[in-house]
Amino acid sequence: MAAAFPFLPAYVQASETIENTSTAEHVIINGNRPSSLPKEIPTTIEGINARTMEQTINAIDAEDALKYLPSLLVRKRYVGDYNHAVLATRASGTGNSARSMVYADGILLSNLLGNGASFTPRWGLVTPEEIDRVDVLYGPFSAAYAGNSVGAVVDYVTRMPRQFEAHAKLVGFGENFQQYGTDKSYSGKQLSASLGNKQGAFSWWLNVNQLDSDGHPIAFANKLASAGVSSNAGKAVTGAIADKNPQGLDWWILGATGQYRTTQDHAKIKLAYDISPTLRASYTLGYWRNNMNSGVESYLRDAAGNAVYSGDINIAGKKYTLAPTDMANSKNQLEHITHGLNLKSNTKGVFDWEVAASLYDYSKDIARSPTVAIPQADTGGAGRITDGAGTGWNTLALKGIWRPNTEHTAEFGYQREAYQMRTQVSDTNDWMNGGALKRFSAFQGNTQLQSLYAQDAWRISPAWKAIIGGRFEQWQADQGAISNATSTLPFATREENYFSPKAAIAYKANEDWTLKASAGRAVRMPTVSELYQGSISTTAIVNNDPNLKPEKSWTMEWTAERVLNEGKGFLRTTLFHERTRDALYSQVNTMVTPNVTNIQNVDEIHTTGLELAYQASDVYSRGLDLAASLTYANSEITRNDKFPISVGKWQPRVPAWRANFVISYRADEKLSTTLGLRYSGKQYGSLDNSDSNAFTYQGFSSFVVADVRLRYQLARQWAASIGIDNLNNKKYWAFHPYTQRTVVGELKFDF
Repeated sequence: MAAAFPFLPAYVQASETIENTSTAEHVIINGNRPSSLPKEIPTTIEGINARTMEQTINAIDAEDALKYLPSLLVRKRYVGDYNHAVLATRASGTGNSARSMVYADGILLSNLLGNGASFTPRWGLVTPEEIDRVDVLYGPFSAAYAGNSVGAVVDYVTRMPRQFEAHAKLVGFGENFQQYGTDKSYSGKQLSASLGNKQGAFSWWLNVNQLDSDGHPIAFANKLASAGVSSNAGKAVTGAIADKNPQGLDWWILGATGQYRTTQDHAKIKLAYDISPTLRASYTLGYWRNNMNSGVESYLRDAAGNAVYSGDINIAGKKYTLAPTDMANSKNQLEHITHGLNLKSNTKGVFDWEVAASLYDYSKDIARSPTVAIPQADTGGAGRITDGAGTGWNTLALKGIWRPNTEHTAEFGYQREAYQMRTQVSDTNDWMNGGALKRFSAFQGNTQLQSLYAQDAWRISPAWKAIIGGRFEQWQADQGAISNATSTLPFATREENYFSPKAAIAYKANEDWTLKASAGRAVRMPTVSELYQGSISTTAIVNNDPNLKPEKSWTMEWTAERVLNEGKGFLRTTLFHERTRDALYSQVNTMVTPNVTNIQNVDEIHTTGLELAYQASDVYSRGLDLAASLTYANSEITRNDKFPISVGKWQPRVPAWRANFVISYRADEKLSTTLGLRYSGKQYGSLDNSDSNAFTYQGFSSFVVADVRLRYQLARQWAASIGIDNLNNKKYWAFHPYTQRTVVGELKFDF
């Protein structure tokens, strides 16, 4: 029955069964592989396996695997988007990266050093060719996860061989991008190779990947028309494009910026050794390197036709001042390393245990930008260097499973997550290649979360099952400090304790119907960046609040699932509700004089919604598969004393409607074709919903996007695919422009 559901993780055949109390009844995973998943899963779970990905998705980045799963959206702006591809879930928008957790083989990839677009999960540590399966748990209903799971938990399980195997894949892609004054083609390529083998008790896997991506511009220099001064002063220029900003105000678009050219190298080795038939040790070493150069394109021309990048300019009789940084290049040089170690027993007897540890290290993290006008990308000059060396996180988990009888399965454990952020901004006399000189600013801080959790799955009767659990957490923030060029302001240590109860119950009415209900509390702690990343003026803190409260959410869901067509399909209906107090958002505090804009606690947000999910295989004819989902969410700010005008408004970046539809046809064992549709409704980017003009730079728009893919098995070891993402060439926005029509071609070899 499970194999009939192409998007379910149950499709994967393996050696260990994990209860899910769903229509499929079991999620099948390999118990010998590291995974963050608990054995008993008291919540809605969706997933996709490697075979389905290969047939249906133009997957270049790891996050592409989530493209059609219910209620999920990854804000991927271009191929290889490494610093803004944030995951959104049912009641959390793309500005809330800390409200979801992403793992790969038990290693935490979520960047919980901060919350927001620039703290994206480290997707680059996984490549699509490695992925064996991806599972998504919706909501904070498992005691095995911290409060960051309030939105969802994404768990990647990557390949481990059972015999010798080798793989290689070449991908090419191209996009014609037209926006404002830019009309250019951007392209790239990706090469991936893998080797693996299992020899007796020892198995190994090696994957290398290089992505060379030339992305479209993601930002646009602009000036409000009202900022101009009526005057004949300034250099007269042409080429400025009249537009309206998200608030409907007239502005001039002056040029394109943030045109990223990235070269990303990935390497990973995984080793596993079966110490005994029931005890396995495994180790993962991952390496990711990214060199990025950002270009600019000025639309402005002087009387001689020369491009204008800075200085006083005159547009339609008004003078404006272009700062050197309004149209500025930038560079990133990043090298990140991750380690994962796992020791796991799998007796399936009375007691099993697991020890897991991971480390994510910013071995090198350099950002360079100019502070002077640079008319050409290869021109040096004064600038600043931002160095993040010393930043990273580490985790430790001790887990136990006790099965005293067939009615009870108890899971318990201790977890520790520690985050360290170190950022120093220095002046330099050569922003492209020079060394750091005088300190301009700096900030640092640590947070640590230690947790004890336990949950018991009680098989009350053949038809009834309950899961009850709880999580006790001790949170600490210390070594916080913020600096300007001459002064450092330290912050006091904070320590707080919280308890989060969890409960779920499932009733299997008959062979076709299953009913479930889940409830759980989640406490999402403030991140290092939210607490300490700001600036100081004399001895006053600017732009941050080290006394932020954690977000506290109660989430509930009620689900009815029905098996269809003799096990070849299913239909799920889920009603969900979330009440969040002290939500963390950047906003204006209008209750003080002068007004302050920084990250603050929003008193209360309520979200109520309905999610429908449908999947079926061999619909009407053999080889025709369907998957569809529809999500409605009414997400409203119900109390916000610091910014009262936002009360009654929609939560930012959470649309009322989302939908996905995928139809795939396998004509035979060689040929498969897929059409996918993605829809997201109206949304806002601001707490007061003042950004009503969505289809513009810095707007957050609705969209309907179509994708197609055709795959053909050329021979036993060779396959080719061609696909188009955004077939209808929709121009849509999430502050930055999304990718326009992109053609993707693949050639793959498997041995």
